[in-house]
Amino acid sequence: MKSSVAEIRARFDKDVERFSNLETGQSATVDAPLVLNLITRAAAAVTPQAHELLDVGAGAGNYSLKMLQALPGLNVTLVDLSRPMLDRALERVSAATPGSVTALQGDVRELDLRPHRYDIILAAAVLHHMRSDAEWEAVAGRLFYALRPGGSLWIADLITHSVPAVQEQMWTRYGDYLSGLKDEAYRDQVFAYIDKEDTPRALMTQLDLLRKVGFTQVELLHKNSVFAAFGAVKT
Repeated sequence: MKSSVAEIRARFDKDVERFSNLETGQSATVDAPLVLNLITRAAAAVTPQAHELLDVGAGAGNYSLKMLQALPGLNVTLVDLSRPMLDRALERVSAATPGSVTALQGDVRELDLRPHRYDIILAAAVLHHMRSDAEWEAVAGRLFYALRPGGSLWIADLITHSVPAVQEQMWTRYGDYLSGLKDEAYRDQVFAYIDKEDTPRALMTQLDLLRKVGFTQVELLHKNSVFAAFGAVKT
């Protein structure tokens, strides 16, 4: 059985410090600082006149902070399951923008997102918590609906591969990365919570899903091992 929403929330409630370093990002994620920069720079380039940012799975606020470096003065809406994460993000992001900062605690599957409100949506390391295909499609559709025409959605996440031999190769490569970062015990710890908590999807499946819910322009920014950064524009 996969972790419940309550169990995932409880783990993140205890892990605020690990998500509060803007320079390293979440170190268990391959190329975390690079992806942080690529996504926020792409969002700024595609949606330069943005005023409203929605950060889904905001954690301690790293993506919003980096986005504000590229587009100062944005109004920011932070969404996360964890109240301690949101409190840290609210403190950090409020100090970085003269715009309004709103924190919403909850599951993106259940939040009442206003239609056509946001210019940029960031979703980093969050969508892999979706379970069924129906949930994946419903959330992608809600994010599309929440964007204004011309707005853009940017995703950084754990992915799988459709070909089993490729998945095995990439998973081994990720394991080597984790072992090199710390040790084999750390690798096994990360693998255990991924197996317990996460339900990632293949990159191509996710790109096809974005087109299915209405995005006409889809862009891959970066892929390394079992992580990818990609986005889509609502025309």
